[in-house]
Amino acid sequence: MKVLGIFGSPRKGGNSDLLLTEALKGAETLGAETKTIRSSELKLSGCLECGGCDKTGVCVVKDDMDLVYPKLIESEIIILASPMFFYGITSSAKAIIDRCQALWSRRMLEKAPEFRKRYDSGRGYLIAVGATKGTNLFEGSEMVAKYFFDALDKSYDGGLFVKSVEGKAAIMDRPDVLADAFELGKRAVLGESFHVAK
Repeated sequence: MKVLGIFGSPRKGGNSDLLLTEALKGAETLGAETKTIRSSELKLSGCLECGGCDKTGVCVVKDDMDLVYPKLIESEIIILASPMFFYGITSSAKAIIDRCQALWSRRMLEKAPEFRKRYDSGRGYLIAVGATKGTNLFEGSEMVAKYFFDALDKSYDGGLFVKSVEGKAAIMDRPDVLADAFELGKRAVLGESFHVAK
């Protein structure tokens, strides 16, 4: 079982980083092979909406996404982790997602319409952390994650959503949430949905 963790935060060692690390540890306890990507360290363009991938499913832009695409494709589980920036995921994580237009095109080319509502390439999860208590804090990010995973032919199976956490590494004072993240990683490998909001 191959699990990919995407660190969406520009701040190393922050709350979403720590939770994703715990989730990956949980996955490893059940024998999963884990890899990671740190979105803020990639040099990549946003999607140019040029249509270059429409007939091939391959992006025409050559940059660090060439290293990312194989990891996205080979991974059976993807866990995306991001702090909330203005009620959304970070720009570096969103850039990866936008560039998956090519993989959406590939899915449309390779999969007959009658099979597109079925996900055959695995599952995706979201870890989201925000400082505020806003009622709708995670709604936009969940929609983005759902359609990101859809482009990858993966189902969106939930995640871990934590409000009122702000200072760097403040999540270390919440052992209950760290345990939830560890459990998310295990449940992902077991093929189960997971949804915890705190």
